Amino acid sequence: MSYKECQQYLLQCLNMALGSQIEGETSYTNSFDVKVGEHGFLFIPRLPSSYVIDDSLYQKIFLIANAALYPSYTVLKQNSAYFVPLDSPDIHTQRALYFPWKKGISKRLIIPDLDSFAASQTGSVIPIMENLSVDYNKVTSIAIAGNSGSGKSYALTYFLSMLKSISELIIIDPKFDTPSRWARENDVLVIHPEKNRSKSDFVSQINEKLSQALDLIYTRQGILFENSDYKFDHLTLVIDEVLALSEGTNKAIKDSFFSLLSQIALLGRATKVHLLLVSQRFDYNSIPVSVREQLNVNIQIGNINNKTVQFLFPDLNPEGIVIPAGLGTGLIQIIDNEHPFQVLPLLCPTYYTKKGIL
Repeated sequence: MSYKECQQYLLQCLNMALGSQIEGETSYTNSFDVKVGEHGFLFIPRLPSSYVIDDSLYQKIFLIANAALYPSYTVLKQNSAYFVPLDSPDIHTQRALYFPWKKGISKRLIIPDLDSFAASQTGSVIPIMENLSVDYNKVTSIAIAGNSGSGKSYALTYFLSMLKSISELIIIDPKFDTPSRWARENDVLVIHPEKNRSKSDFVSQINEKLSQALDLIYTRQGILFENSDYKFDHLTLVIDEVLALSEGTNKAIKDSFFSLLSQIALLGRATKVHLLLVSQRFDYNSIPVSVREQLNVNIQIGNINNKTVQFLFPDLNPEGIVIPAGLGTGLIQIIDNEHPFQVLPLLCPTYYTKKGIL
């Protein structure tokens, strides 16, 4: 479909759906127009108008356009009305509502053999979907959230397999479950609960490892001070079900755990020290707010509604985002200088791995 055909199609959809909602104002009465470009489309109102140009109107247009353009385009959800100025001498048409999009829809990666696939990848790029990947050199920290049975462990195993050749890994597994089995198969350091040890003793052991990582950050900062172009190897601290560590732990030990997490999240970016955190939810009981603000790859798997997205995507109303049905689906946001900041529908890769890990 050409841009001109798309423009005519969008106008027709908006005229039919909006006409009854904005008091009969349509493009036929010269009330608004639509312009289509490579990266999105403009809704151009002609003022004065009998309808209010506000966030409510913007969201109505989003709902209409996102459904109408699926699957040719995915309109990127905005938190509020996105105004842009137009280069026009006519004051009646000097502004527009902008709706960015990406071509196509999210498509799931199908991987016959995960180990072979991971070995075939070069550099620091991690494929997420057919049309989406992330450069680990630009990642600060990753969060994977989802209710029990949503596929968090499945997604985590994928990331661990992809990171194995990119980064040194230290896995903290309070459930002594899938990550521990993966670590055993891949000869990776894992910290897990042991018999005859208290919860506070276990978290103290974790704090010791986090403290060593923080010392490494300080050492690397000194190296960067002398040589800002120095390239470090990646180190990733993986914590599965972080909420299980913070609940029921001695307050002093919990405060130390939170303090160390915050410092690593804040200082680790330039020194290539990362956090990969997994939890059912990321409220203030599971991680400090300062850590959540440093996350730049946010993944929510499973049931998506206003309640489940409130921690990773506090400003997002998920209404209108088309999320495919099935296992391992949800939302993803990558905050860097390459991807749009908007939240995208996610389909986690489908893969096969060694029997007994998952």
